Amino acid sequence: MKTDVKTRKAVTIKFAGDSGDGMQLSGGLFTSSTALTGSDLATFPDFPAEIRAPAGTIAGVSGFQIHFGSQKIFTPGDTFDVLVAMNAAALKTNIDTLREGGTIIANTDGFDKKNLRLAKYENGANPLDDGSLAGYQLLELPVTKMTRETLTDSPLGLKEKDRCKNMFVLGFLFWRYSRSLQDTIEFLTGKFSKKPDVLEANIKVLQAGYNFGDTTETFTSRYEIKAAPLEKGTYRGIMGSEAIVLGLITASKKSGLPLFYGSYPITPASEILHGLSRHKNYGVKTFQAEDEIAAICSSIGAAYGGHLAITGTSGPGLALKGEALGLAMILELPLVVINIQRGGPSTGLPTKTEQSDLLQAMYGRNGECPIPVISASTPADAFEAIFEACRIAIQHMTPVVFMSDGFISNGSEPWKFPKSSEIPDITVQFAPPKENGDTYLPYARDERLVRKWAVPGTKGLAHRIGGLEKEAETGNVSYDPANHEYMTKIREAKVEGIAEFIPEQAIEIGPEEGDLLILGWGSSYGVIQSVVTTLLSEGHSVAHAQLRYIRPFPKNLGNLLKGFKQVLIPEMNTGQLASIIRNKFLLDVKQYNKIQGTPIATSELLHAAKELL
Repeated sequence: MKTDVKTRKAVTIKFAGDSGDGMQLSGGLFTSSTALTGSDLATFPDFPAEIRAPAGTIAGVSGFQIHFGSQKIFTPGDTFDVLVAMNAAALKTNIDTLREGGTIIANTDGFDKKNLRLAKYENGANPLDDGSLAGYQLLELPVTKMTRETLTDSPLGLKEKDRCKNMFVLGFLFWRYSRSLQDTIEFLTGKFSKKPDVLEANIKVLQAGYNFGDTTETFTSRYEIKAAPLEKGTYRGIMGSEAIVLGLITASKKSGLPLFYGSYPITPASEILHGLSRHKNYGVKTFQAEDEIAAICSSIGAAYGGHLAITGTSGPGLALKGEALGLAMILELPLVVINIQRGGPSTGLPTKTEQSDLLQAMYGRNGECPIPVISASTPADAFEAIFEACRIAIQHMTPVVFMSDGFISNGSEPWKFPKSSEIPDITVQFAPPKENGDTYLPYARDERLVRKWAVPGTKGLAHRIGGLEKEAETGNVSYDPANHEYMTKIREAKVEGIAEFIPEQAIEIGPEEGDLLILGWGSSYGVIQSVVTTLLSEGHSVAHAQLRYIRPFPKNLGNLLKGFKQVLIPEMNTGQLASIIRNKFLLDVKQYNKIQGTPIATSELLHAAKELL
């Protein structure tokens, strides 16, 4: 049988099924295989909010989207070319996002009467045979049946056998996109090394799926996506949460400080706690506290004791940490608070992405409580951004709020990782011991208005701590009105002065002046890059700038914004950065806002930009 191998520049695949169908694992393994081919890629895991939604229901659908190609990939894709639907609910949930003429790989065993009923299809209707999918290429595979047939001789029980069915689909896709099975087999060997029956079953089903594509005459087309023209270097695939973990460990080593991470589990920040707990070999201390307040207070204690102190959470947890964050600020101790944003308010949308905590990070504390805010833009960028948050906290003796979101934390992309020699050291200034008995002034400041770090037990450095207002220099409790105003203003000036020690704002792509600047922060990076690249190719005078430093802003930001006739700020909120920019620079910036728990689509932002142009 002759197989036709076609070349494609880019492909987007959506894996979708029940939470127990292994879609996240399948997507992750396909991503790893794709990275080894040299393709550029972006991914978007899509988790159900319910912990145990009933199998077969729309609420229980779990998905994983990957966009990969031989060109630069900025987003996981607005629509997808291939939908893997393990059951009727997966098809119903995702069919509207499948492009016209796209391919559906349907597990026909997931379209029985029970699954159709649970997915709320009308009685007697089955999309696989009622003509409703006529505009798509439909590939029907009895995945569950073939998995069981492959494992006839396996000692595993029926439920354990059925858990292997995602490997059948994965094997078929490896055949379809001309991939080797070897790296996936190596992964499975490591994962199930102590469960030989499970290992053998998964490998057999993976190979069966590949052989099914290779030997079935129905499937005569395979596809090849060549390597992308990435900058030379050594790459690995990385998720945003993994990049944060590595960035924190690197900051610990480059500062010479032991790393302490105090946290309470919360979606989607829990992966950082899990990741750091696996790196005790680097001297990392992790503490799972009983609640969010205990978590940040333990980290404040670690900071007081001379550690690189970190706490992590999402929006609801940041609200609970507010009072203690004010304590860290008035103590002027280095602390990094990681906020992996999700949909709100309250419990909101725990597994969906949003950028709605910016005003909370900027102002969400009692009193005048200025704290630097740093934002990551992509999964790979999270490494540098969290390292920078640690540097600022240590060198300016202040808490720092680090902003990411579920899209960045759970997404992945190729990362050209640096050598240790390429990463600068973080200078730490501990207060030296006092030998002569002179009075120690814990809040005496240098030219940057920064006090030195006094570690308990150091000779001669005994001083008062606490949340009450401090007298200038001595740190003693003070209720003097003039002192309070002075200390309030000097703490503000210290934070604003950080602008002298961060890079000026740069243009990502496009001219330094023009008709339109699209200004972004956080996970809007990819969609803005895609839109501006398209508009530049059409001859428009458009540029993209992406903020890492949100408080303080880079000192040239105001002049940069004024170089454009219009400024458009896309956000997954109601316009929080836009309101800050208006207030700071008195500019009539335009907004594009989406608050649906999903990233902004390229087509949506492109339309908004063209309307302004």
